[in-house]
Amino acid sequence: MNVVLLGPPGAGKGTLAVQLAQCLGVLHLSTGDLLRDEVARGTPLGRQAEGYMKRGELVPDEVVLAMVKERVNGERGVLLDGFPRTLAQARGLEAFLKVDKVVYLAISKEEVVRRLSSRRVCTRCGAVFNLVTQPPQQAERCDRCQGPLAVRPDDRPEVVARRYEVYERDSAPLVDYYRRQGLLVEVNAAQSPEAVRAQARAALSQ
Repeated sequence: MNVVLLGPPGAGKGTLAVQLAQCLGVLHLSTGDLLRDEVARGTPLGRQAEGYMKRGELVPDEVVLAMVKERVNGERGVLLDGFPRTLAQARGLEAFLKVDKVVYLAISKEEVVRRLSSRRVCTRCGAVFNLVTQPPQQAERCDRCQGPLAVRPDDRPEVVARRYEVYERDSAPLVDYYRRQGLLVEVNAAQSPEAVRAQARAALSQ
């Protein structure tokens, strides 16, 4: 089974993707991880991508699609985490991979802002906490190393709101695109992680 997992920042895609991929017995593929791996290994596609990344530019669709195509070749199934991001990428993907289901994690901008602006990162060891869902034992101190916790610049409420709006502009059309194809299943991502996982698994088993 080939599954696409869509949703805005803060919807919980990363955690759910790992769990669903294990449940389905398929490859979990995050394009962010894929890009970093290709660059680190110095592959031809990685060298192409690195130039754009160093200049702060988006890696072109054709490069990302070529990486995905190479990685999924021979796999019995794949779960694509946050990819495709645009209609152009979705159409490019169709050239080499048949998508069976698309799980869309639906969540409001207000809830995304609440979740991400509550995130704290240890400035010493990098551990991540959330004041709402996973608070540290001691206020503003890391449970692992007692280092100070800080808010990442891109987790400030005004930045989170902008990230959500960019997602809506660029990626929300994919929701309609896959819905028209009868592939989309919508999951309420504002629920507990356990409830989200159960709803997603039930939708994929239908």
